[in-house]
Amino acid sequence: MKYEKSEIKKLKKAIKQPLKKLRSTEMSEKAIIKLRDASRKDADSVSAMTESSATGISNEAADERILKFGLNEVGYDKTPSWLKQLIKACINPFIFILLSIIIISFVIDVGLAAPGAQDYKTVAVVSVMVIFSVLLNFFQEFKSNRAAEQLKRMIKTTATVLRQSTGKGEILMTHLVPGDVVYLSAGDMIPADCRIVQSTDLFVGESMLTGESLPVEKMYLPIDDVDNSPPIELGNLCFMGTNVVSGSAKAVVIATGSNTYFGSISKGIVGDRPETNFDKGINKVSRLLIRFMLIIVPIIFLMNGLVKGDWMEALLFAIAVAVGLTPEMLPVIVTSNLAKGAVSMSKHKVIVKRLNAIQNIGAMDMLCTDKTGVH
Repeated sequence: MKYEKSEIKKLKKAIKQPLKKLRSTEMSEKAIIKLRDASRKDADSVSAMTESSATGISNEAADERILKFGLNEVGYDKTPSWLKQLIKACINPFIFILLSIIIISFVIDVGLAAPGAQDYKTVAVVSVMVIFSVLLNFFQEFKSNRAAEQLKRMIKTTATVLRQSTGKGEILMTHLVPGDVVYLSAGDMIPADCRIVQSTDLFVGESMLTGESLPVEKMYLPIDDVDNSPPIELGNLCFMGTNVVSGSAKAVVIATGSNTYFGSISKGIVGDRPETNFDKGINKVSRLLIRFMLIIVPIIFLMNGLVKGDWMEALLFAIAVAVGLTPEMLPVIVTSNLAKGAVSMSKHKVIVKRLNAIQNIGAMDMLCTDKTGVH
């Protein structure tokens, strides 16, 4: 498929827009000042600033700093409890419409019916459809979330650290604190925002933060003019999430967790996700049905009551029309198809944590990727 130059420009702009939005996420002023101060100072001054030394910090000091700064992990969406997932599966416009039908049918067919004339058919059938749709949605997402959590627990990322009491060794990346002395080599992921104090032909890939595909050379020398440059452009700083392409280095940790450059980006993407086109479509159809019923049902009630004179019979007939206008099978059909898509994706080793994402994948016209991942 060939594209015109104008279309290619539009595609490039659309691809870069999310990265531009992420890069515009502001770090705290305190974190920026701290990184700039570290960049302009020499190795000894950096160690003094972080209350560290050439041999690192002690394990006792590290424990105290973990309590003060927290674990070295960025914000992320944690898996909700099974009860919250079940409640979330019930929050659906169609489910609300069916629940209202169940309540009205129970009142009319059971509560107001003559003794021995109670009819539970409508209540039972619609209740079964609601329960089946909710449980199918819940079990599929619960199983996917549990599988994703198990995968997370299997992955343990470590960093090579120099500590006063234990010497050079590997610890979990989440246990790093400001002031730790870390060793970097080719293939390593930068575990935190660091100031390089020694380096040998060090090149770092920062594509996940800047979008630049070529690695950037990093040096250990102090930089005088730091006030007019953003931290990401300072050549003696390394940032969490980037990776060492070649060379080796020794660095001092300046910031960890949510105080890092990468952590400031994660703050902007953690939280409630925006509505997908699928969610918008479901809500639109639900609102249309409700409006249609609010217009048609009162008209039928008034016309039937005025013509026949039996207002109770007119009310029952109007409710029957409202029930007939509602597609009771739609939630079951939609959920079943989404669950089928999730099962098909799982056969290709893809975990679908949210069923509604299946529709987004199917509606995709173009997927733009490179070696750094999906844009």
